[in-house]
Amino acid sequence: MKTMNRFAVTMVTAAVLLGLGGCGGMSTQQKDTAIGAGVGAVGGAVLTGGSAVGTIGGAVVGGVIGNQVGKDKD
Repeated sequence: MKTMNRFAVTMVTAAVLLGLGGCGGMSTQQKDTAIGAGVGAVGGAVLTGGSAVGTIGGAVVGGVIGNQVGKDKD
């Protein structure tokens, strides 16, 4: 089971990094939202042992936080 959790976290991390490669034309707030969602997804997966609900919940919370942080930078 540990191998599966590590694999899931690795895949989410890889997807986030690949997704951030397309952020060239995004505003600062949009970038912060995407980064927050990625970090939240990884954090949620780690904290809940790789459950889908924890990963999605972490992505939502991280995205909202990133969006709010990015408001002040534009």
